Amino acid sequence: MKRLGLTLVAAFCLMAASFAAGNQPVAESAKWDGNINVTKLSQYLKLNGKQQEEVANICMYFDEQMLRATNARKNREEKVRKAVYGNLKLMKQTLDEKQYADYAKVLNVTLRNKGIEVK
Repeated sequence: MKRLGLTLVAAFCLMAASFAAGNQPVAESAKWDGNINVTKLSQYLKLNGKQQEEVANICMYFDEQMLRATNARKNREEKVRKAVYGNLKLMKQTLDEKQYADYAKVLNVTLRNKGIEVK
């Protein structure tokens, strides 16, 4: 009886998650709000002083590019993709391998949470 109850709860949670995932906004309607907390990002990635300054500049540039891309009327998906990959390229030059891998994970989760899908 206990197994049946747990199975039903697991099935319900899976259905709820599937339903919620289907209701996420797509890249066409997603907007970038430009909230990157550079201080928390610096702490998470354990940046040194020079890296922290460069990451702050890259984040400001990325915010500008994402705002332009999400507000664009034509080629929105292409502009978002270029902004994201441009950001990753700049970060790869600034961060070491472990920091870059952690940053890529954070960026991926952030974009998904905002409903922005990059192909």
